[in-house]
Amino acid sequence: MKIKYPINLHKGLTAGVVLSLMFWFDNFSTGAWVYLALHGSYGFLWLMKDRMYPDKKWEEDVSAPYAILVFVALGMYWIAPYILISQHKIPWDMIIAGAVALNMFGMVLHFGSDAQKYFTLQSRPGLITNGFFARCRNPNYLGELMIYVGFAMLSMSWMGYIGIALFFSFVFIPGMIKKDKSLARYSEFAAYKKRSGLMWPKA
Repeated sequence: MKIKYPINLHKGLTAGVVLSLMFWFDNFSTGAWVYLALHGSYGFLWLMKDRMYPDKKWEEDVSAPYAILVFVALGMYWIAPYILISQHKIPWDMIIAGAVALNMFGMVLHFGSDAQKYFTLQSRPGLITNGFFARCRNPNYLGELMIYVGFAMLSMSWMGYIGIALFFSFVFIPGMIKKDKSLARYSEFAAYKKRSGLMWPKA
């Protein structure tokens, strides 16, 4: 089983899960609808991305128990909408605005950089040091972090950040370090590393 299957299942189910929470807790507030729009659309865009320009790292074969573990772990991202909707939280207007802004910037970074990487490597394999990657070696991770921070903001609770903290610590950081080690085989990587940030762009 490919690791992308539980990931894609989680992304595809998110809109239905959030909508079900809204019906179950009879919460159709602006905050709930905004959350559904942001996280639901992100899930569907992820599935579109997988069809149009799939990421090779998600093609890895894993065991069924590991796939189940991945799906359960991703379920922690549903803590934020559960808190927002079940507790009938009312996010301030400035929080909603901030969450939408973070989501928009994050979407551009995440999907844009993945598209650049996919189509560039198809025609010119090697180190990518321009575009989204000019000053940041992992703009896709930065974009995904911004997206999920936006979701967590709407929950107005520290518990909404649990999934982000765990994935950042045990998936994002190890993934970025592993990538740096792999790219070190290119002679120009040392110079590129000096002028770019691991995840946050260098000025």
